[in-house]
Amino acid sequence: MENEDSRAGNILIVDDDVRLCQLIGEFFSESDYTIQAVHNGATGLARALDERFDLILLDIMLPGLDGFEVLTQLRRRSSVPVIMLTARGAREDCVQGLNIGADDYLAKPFGPEELAARIAAVLRRTQNSQTARSETISVGRLRLSAASRCAWIGEEPIEITSTEFDILDLLARARGKVVTRDQVCGILYQRKATPFERSLEVHISRLRRKIEGAGVTIRSIRGVGYVLAEDES
Repeated sequence: MENEDSRAGNILIVDDDVRLCQLIGEFFSESDYTIQAVHNGATGLARALDERFDLILLDIMLPGLDGFEVLTQLRRRSSVPVIMLTARGAREDCVQGLNIGADDYLAKPFGPEELAARIAAVLRRTQNSQTARSETISVGRLRLSAASRCAWIGEEPIEITSTEFDILDLLARARGKVVTRDQVCGILYQRKATPFERSLEVHISRLRRKIEGAGVTIRSIRGVGYVLAEDES
């Protein structure tokens, strides 16, 4: 397979559909990705915690631990990017997965090219942000380190996912200025925002809760985007 956007990466698939895992492995066999697959939630969680992966494809409907429980436990110890695989039309599953800490989601059935584009977008974003900048940004009591991809309120660390960090980093660098929805989606997914984009709203909602007490607020500019502003004293 030829894919100019692909980046080398170690990917774990956690899905009980053995044939689907085989097809994904075959599709990426000529890429720079290393694909490994397991077929139940408990094994997937153990592998994700014990080994280093650049990205995890996580199905929701799994024997034993389901995908939601796997992600919940994973997020207590790891910020590895996760794309959740959901049933077609199960919109509530997408929102629940994002609320738990998924970076993106993809509804089954999906085409291999779409999967490749989603993976490339997430890996490009995380790999670029790890190497591009090393400085620490401060807005109010909020601090962000691009080198470690960590955030703090004062000296207290914030539990934050890879996607949430990238959104907050983008808003912090534009402090006081509006960042459009298209700009955010361009960074996260390499595409423009759609009128029915739910994932972005879920990430913003989670971030608002996490930065309470930091002296800053993420404000929505209706029909345009978002701005990170310091609270008025």
